[in-house]
Amino acid sequence: MLSGGRIFRKKLALALLVIFCVPFTVIFLHRDDNNTNGEEFPELSRLLLDPERSQNLRLPNIFSFLPYLLNNPLSTVPAFVIGQGKTHASIVLGVPTVKRESQSYLLPTLASLIASMNEEEKNDTLIIVFVAETDLEYVTVIAEKIKKQFGDALQSGLLEIVSPPPSFYPDLNELRVTLNDPVERVKWRTKQNLDYAFLMMYAQSRGMYYVQLEDDILTTPGYITKMKKFALKKEAMNLDWFLLDFCQLGFIGKMFKSTDLPYIIQFAVMFHNDKPVDWLLDPIIETRYCPHDTVRKKCNQIKLLKWIHFKPSLFQHVGTTSSLKGKVQKLKDKNFGKLALFMPHKNPPAKVTSPIKAYKQFTIQRAYRGDSFFWGLMPQAGDNIVFEFSQPVELHGYRLRSGNYEHPSDLLYNTSVEIRPTDPERVKETLKISPSEQFIGVGEFNDLGIAEGKIDPSQFGQISAVRLVIKSASKNWVIISEIMFDTGSG
Repeated sequence: MLSGGRIFRKKLALALLVIFCVPFTVIFLHRDDNNTNGEEFPELSRLLLDPERSQNLRLPNIFSFLPYLLNNPLSTVPAFVIGQGKTHASIVLGVPTVKRESQSYLLPTLASLIASMNEEEKNDTLIIVFVAETDLEYVTVIAEKIKKQFGDALQSGLLEIVSPPPSFYPDLNELRVTLNDPVERVKWRTKQNLDYAFLMMYAQSRGMYYVQLEDDILTTPGYITKMKKFALKKEAMNLDWFLLDFCQLGFIGKMFKSTDLPYIIQFAVMFHNDKPVDWLLDPIIETRYCPHDTVRKKCNQIKLLKWIHFKPSLFQHVGTTSSLKGKVQKLKDKNFGKLALFMPHKNPPAKVTSPIKAYKQFTIQRAYRGDSFFWGLMPQAGDNIVFEFSQPVELHGYRLRSGNYEHPSDLLYNTSVEIRPTDPERVKETLKISPSEQFIGVGEFNDLGIAEGKIDPSQFGQISAVRLVIKSASKNWVIISEIMFDTGSG
């Protein structure tokens, strides 16, 4: 029986023949509006498509390496798609996501990616969320959550959601054990390789550049323009780059020209059972650009010109719970720089109280003053936070944000925002509220852990207090990183 390493080397040799000696004919999962090969080479197109004329020419394709796909005619057809079919984007962002043991980071990741773009960048970008699960019920739930928070992005074509059919994957119980990894890890990385391949095949015709991301990251404002300018600058310098690296961690922030994606797809498919895809990047570049007799030092110099790093990093990994069961990873990119852990505001003087116990110096009072953030132990149903203003104020709006980039899962869930008018009788009559009610509900924290809204002073008059009411117990601690009450005073 061949070892994993020997099998990998044999496949690597085959890859050279496949990539450089024959056309790459893997089936692409989305229409290719930019492909003109059939028009430019009609004779070749007819030869490839006519089995009678091509019977002496057997071209490798995705079925050569994943023969089980032939068992189902829909094995390369997405099982679920929501989007506007946007094409001709400058940058396509691929965001794969899977079920995790505990918390999901997907919604905060999308919030960061979208909020960090201006309108021009949004019009020139496509974000493809690849829900890499075959349980359609789960996929639908995730899609509904995304639609609820980012409906405008879906409607505008900025955001698209896709998932694979079950038949795209092999029987993961029949895999070879490679790299001396535990069986569960072999299953995990094999499926992950095929996830990347499916996503890239779906995305490769949709834009000029493709950037691989993960579902547990944050970014900084202007990242799209920075990536685009960096890529175009290298193009203007006639540098034949293969990979622009905007994050030092794993497979995050890796930009490829869409025309180069077939190389990544081919390797990921061929070696899906052998190595993680980020481990294949170096062999791909070495195989493509280093002559076989090149000394190691010279080859390394060549690779530096093909794999170019951008600093400071534009993406930071924030997740701690891996998609591999039982794995905890606290990876941070040291070149990313620091993000603010809280956002201070000048709020009206108030007495702030809560039964939620604060961790160390991270009190709710300091958070309200803008000196820090509030970090409280697990809130229980019925707990509250009350902001009682020293003098009644005309409240025009509010924004309350929970969690921060170091602890994205420490959010307020199922929590209402309530106000107490100084003239409750007038308001209660207008809103048909019970006379015994002192506080009136005006908002809720959403799935991103944010509550914000406008208040009409002409309707509510002056406000003497704001109260947050937790309606159900939390499994996590809670962070409140932003408290803003707009009194119209600038």
